[in-house]
Amino acid sequence: MTETPLFAYTLRLADNALILGHRVSEWVGHAPVLEEDLALGNLALDLIGQARSFYTYAGEIEGKGRDEDALAYLRDAGGYRNILLVEQPNGDFAQTIVRHLLYSAFAHPYFEALARSKDETLAAIAAKAVKEMAYHVRHTAEWTIRLGDGTDESHRRAQSALDELWPFTGELFETDQVERALIDAGIAVDPLNIRARWSKMLDEVFDEATLVRPSDGYMQSGGRSGRHSEHLGYVLTELQFLQRTYPGAKW
Repeated sequence: MTETPLFAYTLRLADNALILGHRVSEWVGHAPVLEEDLALGNLALDLIGQARSFYTYAGEIEGKGRDEDALAYLRDAGGYRNILLVEQPNGDFAQTIVRHLLYSAFAHPYFEALARSKDETLAAIAAKAVKEMAYHVRHTAEWTIRLGDGTDESHRRAQSALDELWPFTGELFETDQVERALIDAGIAVDPLNIRARWSKMLDEVFDEATLVRPSDGYMQSGGRSGRHSEHLGYVLTELQFLQRTYPGAKW
């Protein structure tokens, strides 16, 4: 499939939001307390709402008649362009919280910058997402501190989650030819410009949580070019079941 840079870029943003939104939605009915059950449901809805907006715009850019449903439900795993971090399993509650903190601490400043994009549609979607991601950062930071600075068991699990997920953070800051042209045109965001802010914010949370930040070694990569972990296939099997079984079903 031949993709224009703007279509590919928008699709990446949509896929990140959809896959993480689906992952978080898996907690509905299983969270440790009722209030968190509701909170995680709301976080998932925010992300799925962002995905819908990006998919709709991607479909308009592509101009081949594919709407949000077709882009979300009728592609195979190799066609997804999300980063590997968001498709990682929920694991225990600590792993879900740390995964979400790592992503939302990046997405919040990223969308702040994207809200100044020369592309008015991307800017409008990002402007709305900024407010949502600010809440996601606050919620997951508070939980990370609570878990890390809690009991020996909660600290152990939070540190284990951080150690396991850290190698997936390098992909947040990768750019390629698809994005370089859009960055130069003032449409896309250069993620390297927000790395210091992301790092500082996380260090403050980790310090308060008494967690040790892992060193930057080998980083996992490949999701943005369609090379995914085995986990995405299981996500899509569940996520796409209704549309594959009953074609034409609407959101």
